[in-house]
Amino acid sequence: MGIDARNIHKFFGTPGQEVLKGIDLHIDEGEFVSINGRSGSGKSTLLYILSSLDPASAGELELDGKNIHAMSDEQLHRFRNEKMGFVFQFHYLLPELTAIENVLMPTRKTKSENARRTRAIDLMNEFGLSDKLKRLPGELSGGEQQRVAIARALIMEPSYIFADEPTGNLDSINGDLVMQIFRRISREQKTTVIMVTHDPDYAALADRSVHIADGRIVV
Repeated sequence: MGIDARNIHKFFGTPGQEVLKGIDLHIDEGEFVSINGRSGSGKSTLLYILSSLDPASAGELELDGKNIHAMSDEQLHRFRNEKMGFVFQFHYLLPELTAIENVLMPTRKTKSENARRTRAIDLMNEFGLSDKLKRLPGELSGGEQQRVAIARALIMEPSYIFADEPTGNLDSINGDLVMQIFRRISREQKTTVIMVTHDPDYAALADRSVHIADGRIVV
């Protein structure tokens, strides 16, 4: 199980500029993998392809043994909602909703909001936000907003977390806390975590670090 990416290529523009040049990558179930490299190396492009948010120009991608490219739009949408959580550098919280309402947003698609409310509260407690449930995003600090976003990503108990520079806008204390959360869910819940980061110290905290240079994986 896990993720299998084989001979992944990605072109942008016309004439096509090749950004990814034949990537082969296997990620085990429950593994915490960091993807790092210089700006423009292709690391975020690879993350978006692995997460199915952006299609590859060529190559094969399997998650849980399923060919992502062979899925219909409806099947892929359901797979993402049930199996994947996403964390970005910016939190993308809805400003008119409270913290707990933002955490519960993904549950609305499956009409499981009431069933998962206790889990949402537990996540908020775990992330040190027990007194912030009814606060609006504008009333939270940057670190608190990002923790709410991570709780939102975890509310459906996904098998995969895809994180794109999740500590980029955080100070060291909140950045360290985010990393602790990722390490814990990977080890205790066997959640597969794939994180893009430019920070070598955070990259080193993962089980494995994958370095991208000029569209290729280098050792």
